[in-house]
Amino acid sequence: MDWQFGGLPLHPLFVHLTSVAVPVAALTAIAVAVWPRARRWLAVGAPIIGLVALVSVPLATSSGEWLEHHERETALLERHTELADGMLPWSIAVFALLALWWAWHRFGTARVTNRGAVQAVGIIGPVLLMVVAVVSIVEVVVIGHAGAESVWKG
Repeated sequence: MDWQFGGLPLHPLFVHLTSVAVPVAALTAIAVAVWPRARRWLAVGAPIIGLVALVSVPLATSSGEWLEHHERETALLERHTELADGMLPWSIAVFALLALWWAWHRFGTARVTNRGAVQAVGIIGPVLLMVVAVVSIVEVVVIGHAGAESVWKG
């Protein structure tokens, strides 16, 4: 695919989408993990936000790979592309956990009669959501910083 529009590469556009969508999804994950009112208010919106973030990552990496083949290879650019390859699993995890957390509260808690299981999910779910959210924010910052260095220092 030709990842340009009007002769300009689309990678910066998708990078900005990703650098906003991933932290918003991560902050949404933290909010629904620790704040029941946010979970009720966002409802199915939380997994949708996670899905937008998830879709933005392959768009950014694919357009970046296209751009990489059209730019001079540098060590900084190579570092950026290697780091970027690690973002997708974290975005998948944020989306999956947001979807599961929503489904659990929408359908699961009323049907599960084992109080121990409800309490375990009530502890493990928020911890997983917060850990994955924090790591995804850190990843997007590190990847973005490496990309900026490759542009401005490379």
